[in-house]
Amino acid sequence: MLGARRLLGALRLCSSVSCPRPRASAKMRVRDALRVQDASGECVTVQGWIRSVRSQKEVLFLHVNDGSSLESLQIVADSSLDSRELTFGSSVQVQGQLVKSQSKRQNVELKAEKIEVIGDCEAKAFPIKYKERHPLEYLRQYPHLRCRTNALGSILRVRSEATAAIHSYFKDNGFVHIHTPVLTSNDCEGAGELFQVEPSSKIKGPEESFFDVPAFLTVSGQLHLEVMSGAFTQVFTFGPTFRAENSQSRRHLAEFYMVEAEISFVESLQDLMQVMEELFKATTEMVLSHCPEDVELCHQFIAAGQKGRLEHMLKNNFLIISYTEAIEILKQASQNFAFTPKWGVDLQTEHEKYLVRHCGNIPVFVINYPSELKPFYMRENEDGPQNTEVA
Repeated sequence: MLGARRLLGALRLCSSVSCPRPRASAKMRVRDALRVQDASGECVTVQGWIRSVRSQKEVLFLHVNDGSSLESLQIVADSSLDSRELTFGSSVQVQGQLVKSQSKRQNVELKAEKIEVIGDCEAKAFPIKYKERHPLEYLRQYPHLRCRTNALGSILRVRSEATAAIHSYFKDNGFVHIHTPVLTSNDCEGAGELFQVEPSSKIKGPEESFFDVPAFLTVSGQLHLEVMSGAFTQVFTFGPTFRAENSQSRRHLAEFYMVEAEISFVESLQDLMQVMEELFKATTEMVLSHCPEDVELCHQFIAAGQKGRLEHMLKNNFLIISYTEAIEILKQASQNFAFTPKWGVDLQTEHEKYLVRHCGNIPVFVINYPSELKPFYMRENEDGPQNTEVA
């Protein structure tokens, strides 16, 4: 009884007198930490992987990256700290004060009060080496680790930002997102060779296949979107697409993500082209503004000149020419084509690339194709014997 009274007395004392408590440490991403402009000693916790370790006199410097940005956060710790487990590739949790950095390379640094090694790493056996540019062929051997490199990390962050931008554009413009099926029995207008899906073990029964009909990986969500456009005026889908085309070119992929949209009650082709141009520019602008460091790295080491070409496209309106005009431009070209341009014959890749260069490296819409070159459902122009299509 006496003990209970003492406990109640202690609780009353704590309610009237502030008892000392440990400082709360908020978790913070490296990207957010680097953006802090006025570092005033805020107590934070950062988790990530060590990119570099160096000891200088009485100070130990670490660079930690958590994948949220290309840049790493500098950690400053006392050199008396046991650094044997603080090796390149190790995962750590660092608690400390976010202070203004003495270095000109970044505004802030984390003055470590506690460093906990979550997962150690034997640096000599680690296949990815610090400050070494590994070729992609080498990195393909380590799919679980290659995303830690600057190049692959930047590509994935750019892809993530582009995905968010695509969804943001459609949402802001009143489109409804439709999840079209990945497994389907449809061959969408012969869009490409199909991957057929079968169970790993044969099912005993009268059915010829698992679904009682052949099942394939989708080549397009178009047919499903067209059904939905009978109830929603604007719909889109953005998901994986599969093509069983045995080609090793950059234009043929076994799996890729594709944006598809359907708009009901469209009165002109101009409406569709405007949506396509706006989508491209909105996505590109968001990537360039939200991932400047990643875009710059890709510009320098992966796709030289691509950044400048994108900025050039953003400043100019996309061009529109007719199929007939395109054929005339190609016929007058001084370039020798492997496929001779001829009216009534579809455009080849070399023709498309030339048209883009001819138009100042600006995207070009080619419209009014001959009806023989397009599917039956394309809307026809009322132009007499030419029988051209709107799309």
